[in-house]
Amino acid sequence: MSKAVSVKFFSKDLVFAASVLTSLLVGGCAQQKVCVLQTNMGTMEFKFFEAAAPQTCANFQALVEQGFYDGKDFYRIVQGHVIQAGGGGENVPAEFNQNMHIVGAVGLARSNDPDSGNSSFYICLAPRPHLDGQYTVFGQLIEGYDVLERIGNTEVIEQFRGNVAFHRPKEPVLIDKAALEMRRVK
Repeated sequence: MSKAVSVKFFSKDLVFAASVLTSLLVGGCAQQKVCVLQTNMGTMEFKFFEAAAPQTCANFQALVEQGFYDGKDFYRIVQGHVIQAGGGGENVPAEFNQNMHIVGAVGLARSNDPDSGNSSFYICLAPRPHLDGQYTVFGQLIEGYDVLERIGNTEVIEQFRGNVAFHRPKEPVLIDKAALEMRRVK
């Protein structure tokens, strides 16, 4: 009798394990919040690193929900470096973390003061390892790398503030709509 019980128990465990494995293989990862940036050059989507930068993510998401980024332009486009949009608002304390500045990394822009970041964000066009640990990386592009590249190759008017490039696009690159959606993300 104990053999029958253990076989039955084993069968249940096997069925449970198979269903978990199937759900992982078919269903992917758990749903999480994603930002969808619809621009006049196409759509980009990025996931948030909420555990690594909770205050930055909460601030950005609140601004998206308020429609703050709708109509904003990417006012800074530096080929081989970043595209940048936003500006103004309340400062958020720096949340430096282990996420690296790779292509598509989304970070919080700031001045020399580490705690001066607010609504201005950037997306990396290339790996920027010299920024690692110096700026808050709070997201990573998951869709729209072609759009990122297209924006990054936009013709610009070269401008410098000290030794910092603030190249402005000749033709406006606009965020038509920023929205938050729940998605399955790897």
